[in-house]
Amino acid sequence: AGMRTPAAMIVGLVLCPCGLLLSLTGTLAPAWRQVSLVPGQPMDVILEQGIWDVCRERQSTHARLCGQPDELGYFEQLPVRVAQGMMPTSLALTLLGLGVAALGVRCWQKEPWHLLAGIAGLVLLLSGLLSLVPASWYAHELWGLPAPQGSTLVVGYSLVLAFLGSCLEISGGLALALSFHHCCKER
Repeated sequence: AGMRTPAAMIVGLVLCPCGLLLSLTGTLAPAWRQVSLVPGQPMDVILEQGIWDVCRERQSTHARLCGQPDELGYFEQLPVRVAQGMMPTSLALTLLGLGVAALGVRCWQKEPWHLLAGIAGLVLLLSGLLSLVPASWYAHELWGLPAPQGSTLVVGYSLVLAFLGSCLEISGGLALALSFHHCCKER
């Protein structure tokens, strides 16, 4: 007997949940940007800025305090506001796409439902693009967003995870979208 589930579908069903986990972590964890060497603060203080929260950590003691005041209007910035809207929307769309994909791939039946798997692929591709836009825009504006004068700015791990998550969702979505070509062959 041949393999019932096409390889592209399996690839899509592996990559997209991984992308979802990375994007979820990227959305929730407050580390899109790290601000260090803040003037007037101890040398070992690092501010971690996310899209919802700012945390202050002393590296020598690992004492960490979140909910830091936003005196510079960081959360008012458009790239941050856009990310607050688009990242959760992307997560919701990914869950929807995975639900449709599970129905389309239908491992419990003899044949997958290629049309549904293809549609799921497009939904997942869109969700990946929806998180890629804010992650890329934030990365582009990273050094322009308000920060204490004279501090050092670097990319935080959550931004990297959000970016990787979008790429996995886009790849997985494309893999599932390949299912459309089976529909055309069946006609």
